[in-house]
Amino acid sequence: MKPTNTSLPMSRRHFLKASALGAAGAAAGPLLVPSSLLGQSAPSRKIQIAQIGCGRIAREMDMPGILKQDLARVVAVCDLDTKRLANGQKLVEDFYARKTGRAKAVAVKSFTDYHELLQAPGIDAVAISTPDHWHAELVMAAVLAGKDIYVQKPLSMTLAEGRAVSNLVRAKGRVFQIGSQQRSTAQFRTACELVRNGRLGALHTVKIGLPSDPSGGVEPDMPVPPNLHYETWLGPTPLVPYTEKRVHPQNDYSRPGWLRIDSYCLGMITGWGSHHVDIAHWGMDTELTGPLEIEAQAEFPKSGLWNVHGAYHIEAKYANGVTLIIDHTFPNGVEFQGVDGWIFVSRGEGKATASDPASKTGKALAASDPKILTSAIGPNEIHLYRSTDHHRNWIESIQSRQPAVTSPEVAHRSTSTCIISWIAMKLGRKLRWDPVKEEFIADAEANAMRSRLERKPHGIGQFAKSI
Repeated sequence: MKPTNTSLPMSRRHFLKASALGAAGAAAGPLLVPSSLLGQSAPSRKIQIAQIGCGRIAREMDMPGILKQDLARVVAVCDLDTKRLANGQKLVEDFYARKTGRAKAVAVKSFTDYHELLQAPGIDAVAISTPDHWHAELVMAAVLAGKDIYVQKPLSMTLAEGRAVSNLVRAKGRVFQIGSQQRSTAQFRTACELVRNGRLGALHTVKIGLPSDPSGGVEPDMPVPPNLHYETWLGPTPLVPYTEKRVHPQNDYSRPGWLRIDSYCLGMITGWGSHHVDIAHWGMDTELTGPLEIEAQAEFPKSGLWNVHGAYHIEAKYANGVTLIIDHTFPNGVEFQGVDGWIFVSRGEGKATASDPASKTGKALAASDPKILTSAIGPNEIHLYRSTDHHRNWIESIQSRQPAVTSPEVAHRSTSTCIISWIAMKLGRKLRWDPVKEEFIADAEANAMRSRLERKPHGIGQFAKSI
């Protein structure tokens, strides 16, 4: 996220201040403090983490999840909105001040340019909590800078991005985690273990319920706030006029408008779909593949700024004979159906952020027969990866250099199934998919949608010579 909006309104004072922030961060390493202040581990042994993106999901999910870990310290923050940058810096410094009882326990470095952050000494890993259209570029840049990565879901905006990211992370041997935190939640692992061990008999159908987004009206063009590097925020997407509901609220951390614009997010199909499709794949034992065919119908707004899908219905068929159905009218969660019964799993009343929808049923785990849920998994049966804290799992994996609960390939396959669904929604017809070659069969129009044009210098194209 290197600021490039020199053609947009910005005072000289703001430009110099923003530049100084980045330059100061690049010139000095993160502050080390005595181990007596921050736990039992010596400071040099703590994982030094930088937070990229200081918005809603960072403040409500990722920063708190990392800050509470004694194995790590947040030593730097980065954001293209200098108001959010300052708030993020204060959030971290205040946390450590409360923890240590010292007002100036830690000086957290701040950056508006992710390139400078990645060049700064002493940073071991980055947590990426930005809008979706930035995920792939930031992960690849961090990998090439030798950092371990935590990235919010979905992994990518396109199939081409996801494949490139997965290949690079594995080739460079970096520790990776994606924000599919349901893998670290007990009821989801329990449900998938029961399914994988045949408690439902032969599995034939999986139903996923996701929310839908409202449409919106036409929004007026607005002056770019002096605290926002807007042209850079657009990243690889086309240059378009600024309006607040395109980006994020300037005065709070409520749900941002970019989630409803398909230049920056494909809608709920990837926003929530990447969570539940991941769980469906875990239970179906299809984590490293995808469907063979898929068809979908969806409603898209005909006018207005917000243009992601509304109501939708998707059906996908897998090589193992299972049909995956995704529909906005189903309860929010995943229902596995076999010849001997069903299991439904959801977050229940749990929420990652305040604006998350809760399950309509309120149940985190249910079955056609309660005895299914109390069936013990024997020592010789399938036991899935056990993680009880998603951020801690990532940090412990950095220490051990062992894989975290979600690998880059698993993340790519759950995200790619959502993107394939989106392509089917846009085209409104049945598509045949080759999950090995990762291409649509005899369908040039669909294959053209596997990637997007990128506005230079942003996007993954800049790394073509490095991979």
